[in-house]
Amino acid sequence: MDNATNNAEIKYAVEAVLFASGEPVSADRLALVLDTDRETILDAGRALAAEYEAGRRGVRLVRLNDSLQLHSAPEYALPITRALEQRRAPKLSQASLEVLAIVAYFQPVTRAYIEQMRGLDSSYTVGVLNERGLIESCGYLETVGRPTLYRTTELFLRTMGVSSLDELPPLPEISGSDAVLKLQARVQELREAEESRAAMENAAAVPTAGDAGAADDGDETA
Repeated sequence: MDNATNNAEIKYAVEAVLFASGEPVSADRLALVLDTDRETILDAGRALAAEYEAGRRGVRLVRLNDSLQLHSAPEYALPITRALEQRRAPKLSQASLEVLAIVAYFQPVTRAYIEQMRGLDSSYTVGVLNERGLIESCGYLETVGRPTLYRTTELFLRTMGVSSLDELPPLPEISGSDAVLKLQARVQELREAEESRAAMENAAAVPTAGDAGAADDGDETA
């Protein structure tokens, strides 16, 4: 089998695995099961993504950190929603966006750190975002009480429409009283990104953040 044929076989094998999975699959995992290397898998992903885009196909391939995933093309969100009678995922509240921004830019962080940045009790919002799968616990801070550390997830990346945290809007140096104001500007950028990707969430072939329950409106009035 020549190299071109072998690469084509790997590409379509990646497509089949991602279609069957419905979830992000790491490049390392794909390389292991397809008996190849990580770069070959990522090249196959890029080739598939280009084919879908060029052919105006109904699916798209996205890279989330070092994982690949298939999802429905966002321009077909409306017919998919109508056909499957899906409920539109509730938008994230301002409180949720604030907490997500803090976790995204300063992770891993504790709830106490989040509350220090916001100046508000954030236990409700942290719990809701954890339940929705947008943030997750990633260990404990080695200090008195060993508080839980939180980080963002692959679902967060998909919701914000980025492949990695490096693609988030850059955060300038912040300190003192201007910290929250500058972070608020980035919160607004995240809000706009989340709204622009709402259709993609609805059309995705896997559960989205909105499936976990109703929109949160808890501590934002605190």
